[in-house]
Amino acid sequence: MNHINMKNTIIVAVCVLFFFARCTVPPTMTPRDENRNLPASFRTSQDSANSSLVKWRDFFTDSNLNALIETALKNNQELNIILQEINIAQNEVRARKGEYLPFVDVIAGAGVEKVARYTRNGSVEQNIPVEPGKEFPDPVPDYVLAANFTWQVDIWKKLRNAKKSALLRYFATTEGKNFMVTRLVAEIANSYFELMALDNQLEILKQNIGIQQNALDIVTQEKQAARVTELAVRRFEAEVLKNQSHVYQLQQSIVETENKINYLVGRFPQPISRSSNSFTDLLPTLIHEGIPSQLLRNRPDVRSAEFNLRAARLDVNVAKANFYPQLNISASLGLQSYSPRLLGNSESVLYSIGGGLVQPLINRNAIKAIFFSANAKQIQAVYNYEQAVLKAYIEVANQLANIANMQKSYDLRKGQVDALTESINISTRLFRFARADYMEVLLTQRDALESRFELVETKKQQLAAMVNMYQALGGGWNR
Repeated sequence: MNHINMKNTIIVAVCVLFFFARCTVPPTMTPRDENRNLPASFRTSQDSANSSLVKWRDFFTDSNLNALIETALKNNQELNIILQEINIAQNEVRARKGEYLPFVDVIAGAGVEKVARYTRNGSVEQNIPVEPGKEFPDPVPDYVLAANFTWQVDIWKKLRNAKKSALLRYFATTEGKNFMVTRLVAEIANSYFELMALDNQLEILKQNIGIQQNALDIVTQEKQAARVTELAVRRFEAEVLKNQSHVYQLQQSIVETENKINYLVGRFPQPISRSSNSFTDLLPTLIHEGIPSQLLRNRPDVRSAEFNLRAARLDVNVAKANFYPQLNISASLGLQSYSPRLLGNSESVLYSIGGGLVQPLINRNAIKAIFFSANAKQIQAVYNYEQAVLKAYIEVANQLANIANMQKSYDLRKGQVDALTESINISTRLFRFARADYMEVLLTQRDALESRFELVETKKQQLAAMVNMYQALGGGWNR
């Protein structure tokens, strides 16, 4: 009869527990799906050839530049910090994996206990011998050697989803590192080309100072012949001094750009090896942009956002599982005795096993708050993903236009430089024969210098557009 009553009690308890479980279902939330629709092409062409698949060693042909990139990928501090973040994320995956496996603890201990005689335990020890004719020791030693087993049964996949979420965030961190590599490669390449451009501008300036010095000598002779006034001499002299001052400004810019590269490479200041003589003859690498849908798998930042989105959705499931009953199983097995020599006796064996369901019923505000926050973060992750996709597409579209416009601009500026370079010789000859005044010579030289500076600047922007396009497509992280 007692057995039947116990069985009925258990059945009633379980029914009541699951009744309350049905009454404590999580609030209904409508998840937001991300928009993966992209235009069919960047331009009219739908050629799937994509330059992002080209390794940076093959994309850049300058051996000095490749050596800088190689060193930076080993020594750059920011990149190394991100690598440690990857290790942290990997350890988080291991921790999550261990949570849904059983825990086993081994206990080995010894102690002693003295109870008061005029208590229940004291009276029992006083009146009941441990063996015939042998009283309880006073005080009572206690020796134990046992194993404890605990396991939270993952009924609702809460722990497994948490482990998958941590794994996806590990992948997101890895993609974040790849995105950092693409930025680092692009920044070093742009700084390297900027350094070469400054070298060329410095050389152009020195050549122009020589031309202006010759013009100053001519004007000085003309002044001695009373063909021009002292004003002309002073104007040419001032122009020479201005450009000589500009030399030091360019030299300072070169030092700062070199040190910027050294910082990215992760080393103290030292000269940067480069061959700047061929800068104006450099031709940008031909870029194949492919089709927009390739950005979803080639851009590390887009892939990172996608992994974070998938992790956020699993976090919602983890938070939802908090509303359901939790099954815990615990067990113990070992030996315990007041004497070490009795630990091997069968009467010293101890064991226990038990299980319980835990269900939140009252004051569930904290659980609801965690669930609502997880849902909000999931929606936030959707927007982050869509933002990353939109940003990637716009960056490629901008650089496509930039490449085309810089090529046209360079061709026109080159024609301008050729025309003004010839104008210097013409204006100088006309001045000698009194067919032009000194201001025409001065302004022609000034315009020619500016046009050559602008031609170098346009070449730098043209090369930067190539580098930025390579980065926008997702190139640079694969070696």
